[in-house]
Amino acid sequence: MSNSDDADVIVVGAGPAGSAVAHYCAVAGLTVLVLEKASFPRDKICGDGLTPRAVAELARMGVDTSEDDGWIRNEGLRVVAGARSWELAWPEIDAYPSYGMARARTSLDHRLVQHAQASGAKLRERTAVTGPVVDERTDRVVGVTARDVDERGRKVGDEITFRAPIVVAADGVSSRFALGLGLEKRVDRPVGVAVRTYFETPRHDDPWMESHLELWDGAPGRSNQLPGYGWIFSLGDGTANVGLGSVSSTPARQSAANIDYKDLFGKWMANAPGDWEFTPENQRGPVRGAALPMGFNRKPLYTRGVFLVGDSGGMVSPFNGEGIAYALQAGRVAADAIAQARTRGTDAARERVLERYPRQMSDELGGYYTLGRIFVRLIEQPRIMQACTRYGLPRPVVMRFVLKLLSDCYDPHGGDWVDRVITGLTKVVPSS
Repeated sequence: MSNSDDADVIVVGAGPAGSAVAHYCAVAGLTVLVLEKASFPRDKICGDGLTPRAVAELARMGVDTSEDDGWIRNEGLRVVAGARSWELAWPEIDAYPSYGMARARTSLDHRLVQHAQASGAKLRERTAVTGPVVDERTDRVVGVTARDVDERGRKVGDEITFRAPIVVAADGVSSRFALGLGLEKRVDRPVGVAVRTYFETPRHDDPWMESHLELWDGAPGRSNQLPGYGWIFSLGDGTANVGLGSVSSTPARQSAANIDYKDLFGKWMANAPGDWEFTPENQRGPVRGAALPMGFNRKPLYTRGVFLVGDSGGMVSPFNGEGIAYALQAGRVAADAIAQARTRGTDAARERVLERYPRQMSDELGGYYTLGRIFVRLIEQPRIMQACTRYGLPRPVVMRFVLKLLSDCYDPHGGDWVDRVITGLTKVVPSS
């Protein structure tokens, strides 16, 4: 069965990446159809923290990020290692604002898709995309097939066909749409695993995002160190997002580790600082986990009329597990290529413009992700990680360098010597 809801662009998935590309394409005058298998508001496993880089992308989109609309700002990162902590303010640079933000994904994703709708995109919820529609003559994707989803998440009814000359796969880490085209994940890229839950806490408006580089099942330094890192992100609504994760240089190493993350989380919480009040009585919701696809772990990012954006293209930073900023960036870059291609007079010329997207993403992020892969291989060695936290972090110059590198908050077009060193490193390493 065909459907009248055909468009210039079909977006599969309404997370940050999908909403960003839908917004920008709609603003450019394209008809956009967003297909989302769930209904809003819906949850997503995430730390809920937004770095200054992500805040800058929200500003480009024109999203209202005022405190009156439920956003909370943070001043920087509080790094906890062993029994010590350091508060590192977000850097003052021209490229990004000097503050981060936090917002639960149940409301963040809803706000972003509403913003795309206000720009002119059409959203169809409870619609599960089942595969691509391929033109046999050109071998290009010219649409998608889909089925409705009932309130229990089951596919119902007949299959529907939606047609468009451009399809954007923004359907997350599993990206069944990409798999339907034979685009498999790369086994030579880092992968992370994270678990998180929410707690009611009197420190719900803490002005610092907190990162625990060492996790202990008792007193720091006098008990067993647990694998992984932890975070506490205050949400300003009476709760905090609390989670832990780990990263491995390859999926094989991740599987070999065979870590029970929920068990680790329980041990960490049993010894969390008492003033946070992370007690079973204050826990809100179960501990849930998800994979973090890192370092462009699925390529090509564009092929045969299909764009991969966000998690579907493995756009999570190997340094810190950040994915929202890069999802928004990818949506912006992809939309620009799509809008510019419309102005070209031949199929060949349009294709050359569309192929600019993966090159631009590689130019902007490839070198940084390569440094991230090197970083992951280093911190897989416990002795190196312990030496860095014990001897490196107490030095102010090292702390400033680490903050800018790990948070991707450096100015690639100027700034101080730290910015120039990081920029230089991203340009001398391979970007593939």
